Amino acid sequence: MAKKAALHNLGCKVNAYETEAMRQLLEEAGYEIVPFAPGADVYVINTCSVTNIADRKSRQMLHKAKKMNPNAIVVAAGCYVQTAEQPLKDDHMADLVLGNNCKKDLIEALHYLEKTRSESETADSRSFVTDINRTHEYENLSITRTEEHTRAYMKVQDGCNQFCSYCIIPYARGRVRSRRVEDVLQEVEKLAAGGCQEIVLTGIHLTSYGSDLDTSLLELIRAVHGVPGIRRIRLGSLEPGFITEETVQALHDLPKVCPHFHLSLQSGSTSVLKRMNRRYTAEEFSAKCGILRSVYDRPAITTDVIVGFPQETLEEFHETASFLKELRLYETHIFKFSSRQGTRAAAMSGQIPETEKGIRSNVLIELGEQNRSLFEQEYQGRRAEALFEEPAEINGTDYFTGYTKEYIRVAVPACEDFSNRIVTGRIGKPVSSHLFLLEKD
Repeated sequence: MAKKAALHNLGCKVNAYETEAMRQLLEEAGYEIVPFAPGADVYVINTCSVTNIADRKSRQMLHKAKKMNPNAIVVAAGCYVQTAEQPLKDDHMADLVLGNNCKKDLIEALHYLEKTRSESETADSRSFVTDINRTHEYENLSITRTEEHTRAYMKVQDGCNQFCSYCIIPYARGRVRSRRVEDVLQEVEKLAAGGCQEIVLTGIHLTSYGSDLDTSLLELIRAVHGVPGIRRIRLGSLEPGFITEETVQALHDLPKVCPHFHLSLQSGSTSVLKRMNRRYTAEEFSAKCGILRSVYDRPAITTDVIVGFPQETLEEFHETASFLKELRLYETHIFKFSSRQGTRAAAMSGQIPETEKGIRSNVLIELGEQNRSLFEQEYQGRRAEALFEEPAEINGTDYFTGYTKEYIRVAVPACEDFSNRIVTGRIGKPVSSHLFLLEKD
């Protein structure tokens, strides 16, 4: 009888991609994939370490897995492993520890652990953790299908050289490493053959792609654009420096590229950006948005903002609020600053109290909702093309829901099966919050 394996992912889209790749490795090795519940023989937790809260959640999930089946093999993988290898060993919460760049060895490591367990009842846990800061190899995980079917997130880059003062990720992921274009295209072709029509290119620091391979992100996008069957290309988080008039015009000339751009802001105050070790000013960020809007007609621009960074004065906070109000971005993801041990920001004086961070966060969340509503209102009555994904029951009515190229969520009545179909029409009235009827042609 096949052994049962359960997986749980914590963290970003890159982690989600790697978890799916490990799932497919287990399936190919003959494991039956089951829900993350009691009864599995192997539990794989792909951990996150972006904040102290993420560390805590990672530990909690490892303990939960061991509690669900004390005799199971509990595998800790990923970023928390990379930053807390010794505490993991000391706590005995995981039987198998796989750092970044070692997830590809999951099956081999499981077989090794099972063999040592069969030979000795007192076999210790096993750890496979490389010195990620000296690693130059790109870990070539891959997937051949995706549960979403219509859209696939694809990791093409790992590591980061930026060392923002609040971020532990360069220590968890190492230096910039890029995936070879040929390997990316091979995976895209397999996904397209399986019916996937939309590819989302992701990475830890995506705009660094190719800096170690004598190529560039733009060249990779051009290559993916040429794959038959792929109808849409989305880009993960971009640094403002990637946005130039020449680059944006080149993207505009590639019709499969969606006019949906996530530019990492973090603060609308230049003085805060300097303390964060971000390499642009608020004015430069605004200019990048201006370039996108000069080439594309109403592009969807989204961003992240950290509120309550150490020493953030009320004046600096109001600078950020005014900046966001003026920019009117589509979506703004607000994060309260979380002190991360091992980063420069954690040692800074002037830490903001949690209560104050909460107050400031609520102000920006409300402002972000207002901006999103304004953006969506601008699109009502406009023609759009939507890729539909799945059925949904909304207020007692059956619909299929999907997204326009600008990532506006739309719905059509479920009079027929619209899954994985591209439909054109006019964006009509709201069906529910941030969901609009598409009046199809």
